[in-house]
Amino acid sequence: MTIQEIEQQIIEEFANFDEWLDKYAYLIDLGKECPVIEEKDKTEKNLIQGCQSRVWLSCEMRDGRLYFRADSDAVITRGIITLLIRALDGQAPKDILNADLEFINAIGLREHLSPTRSNGLTAMVKQMKMYALAYEMKQK
Repeated sequence: MTIQEIEQQIIEEFANFDEWLDKYAYLIDLGKECPVIEEKDKTEKNLIQGCQSRVWLSCEMRDGRLYFRADSDAVITRGIITLLIRALDGQAPKDILNADLEFINAIGLREHLSPTRSNGLTAMVKQMKMYALAYEMKQK
């Protein structure tokens, strides 16, 4: 599936909920599905700077595609990173770099987060795109 197709799925899933409390509960449930980073990779190098809670993110390339693993010490944040991984996991670096991630605004995520969590979301997206850029440069 393309990033845009996955984003559309996410938008449709969140459209099933009228209240933001239900959407938060769904985010928490999604966090339980997070492809968890191994303990040995919970290092300072993999810690995302700019997040209120602690978020670790690792990335590896296989067959020209990037695969992410993450964890967080906050359940909502784990749900957010799980959504981002769902959209970008298994995609080519150039596709990740070109992704607008419109689903974030379409589901109202950014506007319903506290300013510090919103900054954390931005930091997570930035880190995933930095991995994509680094791997894209290695391929050239």
